[in-house]
Order: sequence, then C-alpha cells, then structure tokens
Amino acid sequence: MRAQSYSQQNDISYTAKTDAYAVERLKLDVYHPEGKTACPVVVWFHGGGLEGGNKEIPRRLRNKGYVVVDVNYRLLPRVTVDKTLDDAAEAVAWVFAHCSEYGGDPKKIVVTGHSAGGYIAMMLCLNKAWLAAYGVDADDVMLYAPFSGQAVTHYNVRKMQGIPPLRATIDEFAPIYWVRPDCPPLVLICGDRELELYGRYDENQYLARMMKLVGHKQTFLYELGGHGHGTMVDPAFHILDTHIHSILGLKVDP
Repeated sequence: MRAQSYSQQNDISYTAKTDAYAVERLKLDVYHPEGKTACPVVVWFHGGGLEGGNKEIPRRLRNKGYVVVDVNYRLLPRVTVDKTLDDAAEAVAWVFAHCSEYGGDPKKIVVTGHSAGGYIAMMLCLNKAWLAAYGVDADDVMLYAPFSGQAVTHYNVRKMQGIPPLRATIDEFAPIYWVRPDCPPLVLICGDRELELYGRYDENQYLARMMKLVGHKQTFLYELGGHGHGTMVDPAFHILDTHIHSILGLKVDP
C-alpha cells in the first residue's frame, strides 16, 4: 500500500490587523495529508513564556492523518497579553473558516500547545469571549488539550505587573478564574509535580478540581512521572492521540 503523502504551506497570514508587528508576526503553517477530507485538525500554539518561541510543526504530530496548524502570535512585552490572546482567537477562527481547504473537518478541531501555548489553549477554552469576538463558539472546538499550561495568571503577565514569578495571582488572565461546567473535554497534561516549572502540576490539579466542582464531567488530568517541563512534551502526544481517537471512535497504537 502506498504511504500517505503530506504537504506543508508556510507563513500564511491569518490576520486582518494592519500594524507592522502584526503583519510580520501573525502567520501560521498548515501541514496536511494530500487527497484526504474530513481529517481531524490540531491547532498547536508554541511555548516560550509568551515572550519568545516560533511556530514549528511538532514531529509527533506528523504522519498521523491530522491537519496540523502551527501558529505564531505577538509576544510580551512588546504587546500586552490581551493582544496575544486576541491573536490566538483570530488564528482559531481562521482555522474554522479555512481548514476544509486543506482536508480538515471544522467539527474535529483540537486546540493544544505547550507551556505558554497550553496557557493560551486554556484561556480560549474557558473564557468564551476571546473566540466569540471572531464569531466562533468556543464550545464548537472538539477538544482542548494544554500541555503544562499555567492555570493561574501567567508569570510573565505578572512580571509586566511588577509581581515576581512565585507570587501567584488569579485575575481575568488566569484560566482558573473562568471555570465553567459546559465546555468541551479538557485534557490537562503535566510533568512530574517535583520537576515541573513553578508548581505547574499543582496549578493544573487545582484547575481540574475546580472544574469538577462546578460540574464539568470531562476534565482529565495526567502527571507524567519522571518528566520535567520540557521532557514531558514527547510522551504527552500519546495522551493527545488517545483522546482524539477515543472521541472519534478510532483505535490508537499502544
């Protein structure tokens, strides 16, 4: 049997914003199987503390039958976090509007990312206002699966407020502020609680508890023992695959 072939289109502008930094930065890449339709679509937001990083299609998302969309967004401190989250929402809205052109199914969109990207995924999931600004219902996303995302206010957002990284705060830019019972499945994946960055597992455990207390029945929490903030990424993809396949009624390799 002939192996499935894939194509990749790079640096596609997804924004209507016209300032120079937005025009330069707000681009995405699309990796997709050729000749396929109705494929699951994985939107990946890169890490980097909201201050750095660049889009790159993760190796573990290749050759899986997914349409993969990897997104750049504007970075702190050049912009404030509300601008960053607005960029992310605009990118997801673009995916809803255009993924079928690459063989994707807008009913099978997954929003995920690592670290800062996980934080972004959490915020888009729990505060529906970000996507609603672009005419998208956050609940139309099939699955949210943040890797090691920050559940309290992101530490580099706090840095811009003059607050040190170990002084946790919860405000409108904290995912946990927006817990709600009626969102799509939420898969929280973290590294070992003793090795993770700034108590990241404990934040996610608190978020998972609060989601269950408000009545959300499809919050899942995973701790990848022995893995720190960076090394948890590779094994986390198997958990992501498992949940995608479970929702779609497909088998996944053990």
